Amino acid sequence: MRDLLPAAVSVAVAEGADWVGELLPAERAGLGERAVESRRRDFTAGRVCARRAMTALGLPATPVPAAPNRAPVWPTGLIGTITHTRGYCAAAVARRTDLRAVGMDAERHRELEPGVRRMILRPEEADRLARLPAGVSWPVVVFSAKETVYKVWHPVVGSWLDFLDATVELDPDTGVFTARIDPARVAAATVADPPSVVSGRFVIEDDLVRTAAVLPLR
Repeated sequence: MRDLLPAAVSVAVAEGADWVGELLPAERAGLGERAVESRRRDFTAGRVCARRAMTALGLPATPVPAAPNRAPVWPTGLIGTITHTRGYCAAAVARRTDLRAVGMDAERHRELEPGVRRMILRPEEADRLARLPAGVSWPVVVFSAKETVYKVWHPVVGSWLDFLDATVELDPDTGVFTARIDPARVAAATVADPPSVVSGRFVIEDDLVRTAAVLPLR
């Protein structure tokens, strides 16, 4: 993810030992005793990476507990994001004085079922994707971009965002995506200056799709 984010963001990608690393007490409370092994490994790698990203910023490795909705609770003064998919996990952290929000997502490059495509793609998005070069599952790139957009939106606005509430355009030549939020959702936001457009970057390497975006300060 380092290649998709600005220098103000510290990024850590999970290594072998991180999946079975040590959780801090506040973090273990958010995992729960009944968590299945895959959830435990993903959660652990994400928290280990988050704390390593903090130390790379010159900050202490502070716990990252989970909110009731399972979102990471970042230490005061920091923003961050965690993503994991099969065999891959990364965390990114930045100072709140540098950026307003950061989001990222990773997905395995695969074809999506027709029902899933209808759930995540607006008709105009599907039409545009049909005109892009063959050999890439563009719907999964849009899926990942919308996950990233949600991770940027939610910490700032505090509300849920549906897949169809954002319209994403991809530029395969530059690896840039642009997401426009439904004006009705922007108008309904109860915070000052809610994001109406989120721009980010994407890359497809082997069988992994990665997307990331930041929201600058006002």
